[in-house]
Amino acid sequence: MDLNAYSSTLKRMNRRIIPFIMLLYLIAYIDRSNISVAALQMNADLALTAEMYGIAAGIFYISYIIFEIPSNILLSRIGAKIWIARIMVTWGVIAAGMSLVQTPMQLYVMRFLLGVAEAGFTPGIIYYLSCWYPRSDRARAMSMFYIGAALASVIGLPLSGSILNMHGFFGIEGWRWLFLLEGIPAVLLGVVTYFYLDDAPQQAKWLEPQQRQWLVNKMSEERADISGGQHQGWSQALTNKRVWALSFMWLLQAFGTIGITLFLPLIVKGVVAEKSNLIVSILSAVPFLFACIFMYANGRHSDLTRERALHLGIPLIIAGLLLFAAIYCQNLTLAYAMLVLTVALNWSITPIFWAVTTESLIGVAGAASIALINAVANIAGLAFPPIMGRIKDVTGSYDIALMAIAAALVIGGIIGLRLGRPQTSMTQAPVSSGQQEHHNG
Repeated sequence: MDLNAYSSTLKRMNRRIIPFIMLLYLIAYIDRSNISVAALQMNADLALTAEMYGIAAGIFYISYIIFEIPSNILLSRIGAKIWIARIMVTWGVIAAGMSLVQTPMQLYVMRFLLGVAEAGFTPGIIYYLSCWYPRSDRARAMSMFYIGAALASVIGLPLSGSILNMHGFFGIEGWRWLFLLEGIPAVLLGVVTYFYLDDAPQQAKWLEPQQRQWLVNKMSEERADISGGQHQGWSQALTNKRVWALSFMWLLQAFGTIGITLFLPLIVKGVVAEKSNLIVSILSAVPFLFACIFMYANGRHSDLTRERALHLGIPLIIAGLLLFAAIYCQNLTLAYAMLVLTVALNWSITPIFWAVTTESLIGVAGAASIALINAVANIAGLAFPPIMGRIKDVTGSYDIALMAIAAALVIGGIIGLRLGRPQTSMTQAPVSSGQQEHHNG
């Protein structure tokens, strides 16, 4: 293996691709989840009960699920830069348009349309990274992408809380300013995406010729190793037992990422009711700061040790157990600390999961499989928020819903220990001192 080509190519890719897709996902996640902060004002203005808010939060996932697989198939055929640019512009327009809603039904419609517009973005980026990054470095690449989502909460929650303080500016409610101001960046970045991204390594003029050739050869070798030279159609995703097993595990994990994320400000507000919305949003952001750290550390260690199963299963099991403990803990500070760790550990498996998934899936079948897995997981976003809201309305707390999330995480972690076992051998890139320096960078 040409270690110089490996190291120099990966460094240049990390500088060119990773920061930009992190920014894209940061904007995407803010626009998808800012409803959780808007709810602090919006629910009263639109007369939404907790269950009605859950419907508004969850209806996004109906259209997202329906259009996710077709969107990723189109991306694999049309090209990433055109399709991702289209996704971003349309979702930005709709996200900003949510500032105009006057009734619960209008809110439901706009959330549904937001799902249509954004469908395929996350699996599309995952598929895009799998076309550029060798298997030996994919978990770290995935971790940096998902750090964009976690940073969206670290940055977005306090930012959204600050925008809520614009309430009454020009006679407009703060939550309307929130939707408007956080939708505009997606439109602008969508235009930039078209000119910035390249569809494949062959088109990367920002790589040196020898770097480009090394990357093209490396990715071709890995595709041949997986497919054995056979064509894989998108329909294979629907009949692959491993794809369905991965889908079920990702569904269980999503109960934590979706259920907790969409309700976290409301949960925190219930504990510290006397605090301002800005303080609530800051406290809600802290878990995602730790999620950034845990994702990077877990992804990096998994790549360096060439081990997936323990890095995939153990953090999820511990996250579930911590959430169980937090529910019954009487000390609010300790309970909050356990909730922080639950969120961080839950998110930490994300890069490992997608590295495991993309190590055995390529081409159109790979794109369809990634979309199917993500679509199945989003059933949690469709079904759970209304149920969680209903539980809160009936019982006055989220405890029962959080217990269900904890159980899902433990079961998902147990399944992850099995799915993380290697299906095909990872490319064993020797880790020289030069590579170790690259990894540490």
